[in-house]
Amino acid sequence: MTSNILVIKLHYIQIAIVVFLCSVTISWADADHDLFQQVLAGNVINGEVNYPQIAKNESFQKYLKQLAKPQSSEDKSQQLAYWINAYNAFAIKGILDGRSPSTFLGRIGYFKNAKYEVAGRNINLYDLERDVIIPYGEPRIHFAINCASASCPKLFSEVYTAQNLEQQLEKSAYLFIGDQSRNRFDREKKVAHLSKIFDWFEKDFKDYSGSIQKYIAQYVEDPELAAQLRNEEYRIKYMKYDWSLNGKAPK
Repeated sequence: MTSNILVIKLHYIQIAIVVFLCSVTISWADADHDLFQQVLAGNVINGEVNYPQIAKNESFQKYLKQLAKPQSSEDKSQQLAYWINAYNAFAIKGILDGRSPSTFLGRIGYFKNAKYEVAGRNINLYDLERDVIIPYGEPRIHFAINCASASCPKLFSEVYTAQNLEQQLEKSAYLFIGDQSRNRFDREKKVAHLSKIFDWFEKDFKDYSGSIQKYIAQYVEDPELAAQLRNEEYRIKYMKYDWSLNGKAPK
C-alpha cells in the first residue's frame, strides 16, 4: 500500500515538473524577445540603425546568448517570429563584428563565412534564410528580414511576435512595395522598376501568386495599377541594389 502511494506521488511530481518546464520555456521565449525589443526601440528610427549604441547595449549581448539556447515550440507563428528576429539580430552582430556586405567579397564574408549560435546550432545568415526561414513558405519574410543595407527592407523598431505576426508581415509588405526608393512604376511606359529582391527570390513569389506582378498587385493601393499588374501589363526592370550601411557605422 505504501509503495503504491509513493508511486502515485512520484507520478504527480513528474507531471508537476513537466508543467513547470513547459511554462518556463514559454515565458523564456517572451522574455527573450523583450530584450531585443528594448534594443530596437531605443536604437532604430525609421529604419536607421544606431550601431555604436547597440554595440554598448547589454540587452543585445544577453539576447544573443539566449538565442544560442535550444528552442522547443510547435507553434508555427512563434517559430517564424523567432527566426526573423534571430536573423535581424545576427545581421546587426555581423556589422558590429566588423563585417560588411558593401562589396562582393564583403558579402561572402558577411552572409556565408560568419556563423552564429542559434537554437543549439551553428549557422550563417545565408543558410538561415534559405534552409530555415524560406521553407516556411511565407514570401513576406523577404520584407521582414534585414541585411543591414540601404536597399533592404527597413528594420522595424519592434520585434516580430507570434501574436502580431500576420499584421506585421502585412505591414512590412505594404511598406516595402509602396516605397518608391525600392519599387516604382512608370505608368506611361508600362515599366515596373522593382527591387532585386523580386529577382533573387522570384520562385518564392511565383509559387505563391503565379507571377511577380500578380504578387505585387496585392499590396498596391491604386486599383487601376493593381489591375494592370494582375494582367501582367508591365515590363520588369530590376533596380540597382544599394549595399551601403543602413545607419550610423560602429566605431
